[in-house]
Amino acid sequence: MIASQNPNVPGGGSSFLDGQMLIAMPTMRDEQFARTLIYMCAHSAEGAMGIVVNQPASHIDFTDLLVQLDVIPAAERILLPKSAGTVKVLRGGPVETGRGFVLHSADYFVENSTLPIDDGICLTATLDILKAIAGGRGPSSAVLALGYAGWAPGQLETEIQANGWLNCPADTDLIFGGSVETKYDHALRKLGIDPGMLSSDAGHA
Repeated sequence: MIASQNPNVPGGGSSFLDGQMLIAMPTMRDEQFARTLIYMCAHSAEGAMGIVVNQPASHIDFTDLLVQLDVIPAAERILLPKSAGTVKVLRGGPVETGRGFVLHSADYFVENSTLPIDDGICLTATLDILKAIAGGRGPSSAVLALGYAGWAPGQLETEIQANGWLNCPADTDLIFGGSVETKYDHALRKLGIDPGMLSSDAGHA
């Protein structure tokens, strides 16, 4: 589930969408991305990669995953630091849903494993970070995403031109905030858009 090596993040060059939030428009035709909020980890001429941050992975608990992945024995679950119990598990996107990607604050960093993105946000996809969280040595803020969203070269630009996405600056509340259900509306309000003014029926065939 968590890879032993770095994720194959496409691109990696500088682009205006690195570290930005993508907000799905009501006209989004792909139902799996309806009302999604995506933190962009990489965007370049070679493609794009991001993590959906407002879709919880139903019936999956972070501490259960630690046991399933043999990060800790089941008997040591009660010894986990309180911070481990607050890590949310998200459906990060439709690509490689069997892999785990941890978005986290920059107070945790492992050379050759952690990818700095923007404004103190990093991505790590190795078991090391789960062991660190279990041992109380992890980042102060983190979410675990199963899978990610990926785009081929030029695909995301085409979707944006077709009014499929808006974008806004990211902030820690949009990524790590308490209420997953309110993140989408919060992102729209950052752009001065009243969510109630957007028709949810637009774009449906």
